[in-house]
Amino acid sequence: MNKLDVVGKREVMLDAWDKATGQAKFTDDFTLSGMLFGKILRSPYAHAKVLRVDLTGALKVPGVKDAISGKDIPKKMYGIVPMAKDEYALAIEKVRYIGDEVAAVVATSIEAAEEAILKIRVDYEELPAVFDPLEAMKPGAPTLHSKVPNNVSASIRKEFGNVAKAFGESDFVFEDTFETQPINHSPLEPQAALAVVDPHGKITLWSSTQIPFFLRRNLATTLDIPESKVRVIKPKVGGGFGQKIDLYAKDFCAAFFAIRTGKPVKFVYEREEVFTSTRQRHPMHIQLKTGMKKDGTLLAQQFKIIADGGAYNSTAPLMITLSCYFIMLPYRLENLLFEGYHVYTNKPVGGAMRGHGIPQVRFAVETQLDVIAEKLGIDPLDLRLKNAFLAGEPHPGKLLVQSCGFSDTLVKAAEGIGWKEKRGKLSFGRGVGLAGASFPSGVSNMSHISSGAIVKIERDGAVTLLTGAADIGQGAETVISQIVAEELGVPLEDIRITAADTEITPLDPGTFGSGVTLRAGNAAKMAAYAAKEKLFEAVAEEMEINSKDLEARNRRIYVKGSPERGMSLLEAIKIYQYSDRPMPIIGRGSYFPPAKEPTTLLKEDGNFSPAYSFMTQAAEVEVDTKTGRVKVLKMVASHDCGKAINPMLVEGQLEGSVVGGMGQALYEDVITDKGQVLNPSFLDYGIPTAMEVPSIISVEVETNDPEGPFGAKESGEGTQLAPAPAIINAIYDAIGVRFKTLPVTPEKVLEALREKEKK
Repeated sequence: MNKLDVVGKREVMLDAWDKATGQAKFTDDFTLSGMLFGKILRSPYAHAKVLRVDLTGALKVPGVKDAISGKDIPKKMYGIVPMAKDEYALAIEKVRYIGDEVAAVVATSIEAAEEAILKIRVDYEELPAVFDPLEAMKPGAPTLHSKVPNNVSASIRKEFGNVAKAFGESDFVFEDTFETQPINHSPLEPQAALAVVDPHGKITLWSSTQIPFFLRRNLATTLDIPESKVRVIKPKVGGGFGQKIDLYAKDFCAAFFAIRTGKPVKFVYEREEVFTSTRQRHPMHIQLKTGMKKDGTLLAQQFKIIADGGAYNSTAPLMITLSCYFIMLPYRLENLLFEGYHVYTNKPVGGAMRGHGIPQVRFAVETQLDVIAEKLGIDPLDLRLKNAFLAGEPHPGKLLVQSCGFSDTLVKAAEGIGWKEKRGKLSFGRGVGLAGASFPSGVSNMSHISSGAIVKIERDGAVTLLTGAADIGQGAETVISQIVAEELGVPLEDIRITAADTEITPLDPGTFGSGVTLRAGNAAKMAAYAAKEKLFEAVAEEMEINSKDLEARNRRIYVKGSPERGMSLLEAIKIYQYSDRPMPIIGRGSYFPPAKEPTTLLKEDGNFSPAYSFMTQAAEVEVDTKTGRVKVLKMVASHDCGKAINPMLVEGQLEGSVVGGMGQALYEDVITDKGQVLNPSFLDYGIPTAMEVPSIISVEVETNDPEGPFGAKESGEGTQLAPAPAIINAIYDAIGVRFKTLPVTPEKVLEALREKEKK
């Protein structure tokens, strides 16, 4: 690859100054003349029929302009996955969890709206509820959705190879059961929406969303109007982590009330609503059986997972599928029998969260691998290296892995943590552990998966980039702009970007599955190339040479290998303009991943991502045997991200994911009692703070993937898969206790130490 000028540089995020100075505009920062404020009435019951909703009292509150319940809205179900639609914007006939949306009001002040909510009278008929997914699957259990027997809304059973034969050939067979907890995404910005309707009936919605085009589709569905009547604009978003890919009542109600009242309408969720009524990571019950040869060769695995989905589907089919296929990476596994079930319960809803079903199964696999290594007398690092998947190897699920630096990530993570010097050699209470993982760089199993971009070169040399990509804080706009700048041979400051507006930017699936850089980056690179080629044609004609002999760099266009034979970009633009070619110079690009679309992985195998990233996390911990508190002293995040477009942003992503993984391992847990969330605030919910953040070393392993723009792949989301098992394995090295249930709280540590002393 030629020397790069912009790609690979540690550029500051384009919006860093605005965010640092408070000038960045989030949804709740927007105020329109005559704006109304909305509030939602939520169910106090986990499961009940809605017999009657009386809005009379609410409508009498001074300042209240309108109120609605489920009977007032179009009877249109929606869902982020088309095959799993099961929600109404407001409850119709039935509520299924504490926090389910029942009615909504809008008023001239938030205080009036809050008072009005208290005046709504609802008659319920309470129904039997079920809170345990294993109980929910049993005959006779309360049914949440009439068309879903046994409450299993999505399931998958896949076998690769011959599992029974492989277990028969195994020298050792290991069986364990693992439990993971519900985790809330806890974005600093709560969900918010602001809608206004124009005289022609067109709705404009500003929303804290990760997927503007999907939101437009679902909003049009629930409002029962054409998509062309809906415009979605994504302002700055204060974190999403998967929680903001769904449509919520706030989006629908803002738009619906705007239509009914003719006024701008804003809804903003309170923190308690974020915890109880949005989405959370699925808790899972996992049974794992693994067959091994005595030399450490991994022969077979058998999985059964039961995911507690809460009251609705959200991304259920995709979540359960990813859980299956990513057991077969990052290790070589030819024989797998997988059973997965997404089960309805009368609890908060599970949805996409960083890793999307994979962190739970990786916790099980990586924890058990250390158990196996100890039994076989093999170093856990060597066991992983022996079974590490390699680029180009055939994959049982037909995934096409063109680049893979997993072995390198293992070695570098081990070196960074001091594996040889510390593993099993530190004093009691101190230990190290590691774990590996793999993740897709975008998935190609739904519609709206292609990305588009438009690049305009203006008369003064400035470049305008239009992209549908949704930057939710990860720096996507900066990275995509760097790609365009590199392709055009101009500095980053020449790029002006407009993003994530369904009315003016090209189609894009949004931010999920770690596909933004690869999908939107490739589209932008193609658009920049198309614009550049038009300019090259004019310059080549003027210079009487072949346009293929030209190169763009440092705001110049010149003959390859002869920088003196050329001209400035401004001179080239003038030549283009004077040749009567149309201005501005416009290039268009569209990227569709090279995978079958849609890949119905529930029924058939196939490659569903253009590239796959690989990573290893290593942890050093200290366990206070008197208090049971686990302190993570150091984490090494070694990540194969292809080519790092912006190393500083990659490091930021890795560090954030490491801390998120710490939360999964040690602190975070959405605690419920009969469906009621008991800790719906930052005060009571255990998010790691700056006080808990350890020393973090980020190690980028570059493999230059052939499909990624300038070789780039996923970075960040995949890093959330392995920290939890790395920490759990380090705890075992520290105190000799193995934990199979998360989170590992001080109480659990002390109880385990007491049990150990008894033996």
